[in-house]
Amino acid sequence: LPQKEAPIMTLADADQRPLSGYRVVDLVAGPLSAISRSLGELGANVLRLVDSRQGPSDHSPQEHISETFANLGKSVSSVDFFDAEAVLGILRTADLIIEDVSVAGRAPWAKALDSVRQARPELVIMTVSPFGQGNSCSDWQMSDPVLHALSGELSRSGIAGRAPLLPPGQISVQCAIAQGAYLAVLALYNSLVTGRGDHLDYSALDGAVQALDPGFGIGGSATMGRSARLLSRDRPVKGFLYPILPCADGFVRICLLAPRQWRGMFKWMGEPAEFASEAFNSTAARYKSLDLIPAIARFFVDKTRKDLEQQGQAHGVPISAMLSLDECLAQNHLKIRGAFADRAVSPGVTAPFPNGVIEIDGQRMTPDAPQAEVAGSARPAARPLNRPLEGLKVLDLGVIVVGAEQSRLLADMGADVIKIESSAFPDGTRQSYLPYELSAGFAAGHRNKRSLGLNLKDPAGIALFKRLAADADLVLSNFKPGVMEGLGLGPAELARLNPRIICVDSSAFGSTGPWSNRMGYGPLVRASAGLTGQWRYPDDPESYSDSITIYPDHVAARAGATAALALLIRRLQTHQGGSASISQAEVMLSQLGAQIATAHLVGCGVPGFESADGPPDAPWGVFQAAGEDEWCVVTVRGDEDWSRLLAVLKRDDLAADTGLGNRSGRLAARERIDRAVADWMAHQDADQAMRTLQAAGVPAARMLRVADQPLFSYYQERRFFRQDHHPYLPEDLLTERHHAVAQNLPEPDNRPAPLMGEQSVEVLKDWLDLADDAIADLISQGVIEPTPSAVFDKIAKTLEAHNNPTGETHS
Repeated sequence: LPQKEAPIMTLADADQRPLSGYRVVDLVAGPLSAISRSLGELGANVLRLVDSRQGPSDHSPQEHISETFANLGKSVSSVDFFDAEAVLGILRTADLIIEDVSVAGRAPWAKALDSVRQARPELVIMTVSPFGQGNSCSDWQMSDPVLHALSGELSRSGIAGRAPLLPPGQISVQCAIAQGAYLAVLALYNSLVTGRGDHLDYSALDGAVQALDPGFGIGGSATMGRSARLLSRDRPVKGFLYPILPCADGFVRICLLAPRQWRGMFKWMGEPAEFASEAFNSTAARYKSLDLIPAIARFFVDKTRKDLEQQGQAHGVPISAMLSLDECLAQNHLKIRGAFADRAVSPGVTAPFPNGVIEIDGQRMTPDAPQAEVAGSARPAARPLNRPLEGLKVLDLGVIVVGAEQSRLLADMGADVIKIESSAFPDGTRQSYLPYELSAGFAAGHRNKRSLGLNLKDPAGIALFKRLAADADLVLSNFKPGVMEGLGLGPAELARLNPRIICVDSSAFGSTGPWSNRMGYGPLVRASAGLTGQWRYPDDPESYSDSITIYPDHVAARAGATAALALLIRRLQTHQGGSASISQAEVMLSQLGAQIATAHLVGCGVPGFESADGPPDAPWGVFQAAGEDEWCVVTVRGDEDWSRLLAVLKRDDLAADTGLGNRSGRLAARERIDRAVADWMAHQDADQAMRTLQAAGVPAARMLRVADQPLFSYYQERRFFRQDHHPYLPEDLLTERHHAVAQNLPEPDNRPAPLMGEQSVEVLKDWLDLADDAIADLISQGVIEPTPSAVFDKIAKTLEAHNNPTGETHS
């Protein structure tokens, strides 16, 4: 292949962070201020403005830790918010302003900000809030459990017959932060290439729905390709999916998805005759077997976690020890990778905090890098585009959920994403209830892409991929580290062919370190990172309840897409590509960052940190409402919320107890308070209870099931969902309408997700201008795999049966 000459770098430092030189002004209070921390890690100069008129906060020690984590690496300027000229002078220096809705429109200088936008049409403003602006929920109060309840996540957490179980930590808020960071970088890139700024109305609930585990998005094997709205209204039964089995010194979890993984398990067990049938290659058949899991359990029971991990990996069986969070944090793998670093939380007191989750060109993007001066003028010539990523070419080798989501985000924004796949190694999410490899979940996760069937086991397939990469902008993958290099397609080789190419890889445990070669799916990452061990009922140590949650796939995909966009921004100036790497385990652990730091301080006996477990206040939980299996979350964040709750409960005995007027007193009386809330809630309609409490200013939410979401007023008023038609599916799809409510980020197109190899010929003509006879030769050699005609016959029969279920014929 001809080698492209690398242009000379135009920036002073070739290793600088991709957002270096851009100014972000942060006017956000509370957890969503972490959106700008993520941009600072990527090199942006983040200036946090605080009002000099504000007195000291009365945050609890735990809230102080969360605020410290959210604002790591930022510079801080204290300014009188009533001094409009002083504030506007700072805002005029920004490329991106992230403001809290409590500031937007209310500060004395807010109206004057319009003049700044008129003078600088390239300026991006993101207004963040719990529930967005201009809808009937805009004034509602947020807590992490409230987001879980309204996002549909809570309805899938727990065990059948028991109350829904709040997931550990603050992961719904943290997922909203990750979605916000992705959108901020997307809007900045759009501004740089088109010259058009934007104003984003960003809702934390929108972000939590999209980045945690969207019920109408792509799902893993938990749904077998069906829409999650078809799941039972109850929680899953105990032990459903991804079995957790006892062994000699604890528990392990296995994830048998692909036929080759089952065959490895079968061989490891000594090839027992009762499981020798070829039928066991099917995931569905294995789920139906009443004898298989007990047999595997007997095989594991006398072996240690370490031995099972080593032997399982040797046989190609995805397996992980169940670790506590403390056991995970003690692993040498995290220390070697520098995943955590000690940072000050107060004078003389430090705690370990996550050290960034994105690696750029082999360097970790930590939150404590020196901030570069604002460049102020380095912008390319503006181009008119319908979508921000229009014209970009993406080769997508990603698989399962994280791979699908990462490239879908780019495809939705206009990139030409080519999904590379083959019949020998089909994407696991192509499992389907239909007789062809397409489903509602796959269609949602792969819309707006094209599929190229390419045999990368054939040297001719590798050569063809290299020809494609020579003209590509991005290559995405999420294999085990070393797989791309083994194919001769690692970042260094691709950069030799195309210095402008950007490579983004995502793996379970990162590209380096002792765990880097482990096979990993989300359930295994959760098990080894200590999350599964926390996700259980306090009274049942084996009530693991994360079985049908797809996490951290969606949020890790946001980290990868954010890294890709940041590198595209850097390329606008340097004309050079680069590489990014994401560890899904570290994404997960970073979302537990405040909890980890707090636990460390508790262990060190730091005053004020007596416990890292349990709720932050009382009440803080899920309460049963009137009706069958109806529930409502009620949370109190401090003394003001408590006073508001008392006004609703009308409990004179609680109001008269002055000991309940502070957090510590309420926590000590938590059982009494919970009984009072439960007694009141038992006679309330869940929806009405939510609205009554929210009207009083108390963070509360009815538990929505996935099927309830399209009917809920918030989603209707935000126009969150849309109906998409797919020509090969019996029914239309319900999908997300937009990534964000914005002025200049358009709705995604609606090009149907492809069959495997459906556009193989089309792509080779478009990208390489190959002639028909050359393509025919590649097909005859098995290098290129177009969709077999038999697949279209199956589609026709399936659709005919759906449209004519009685089998009647009509003249």
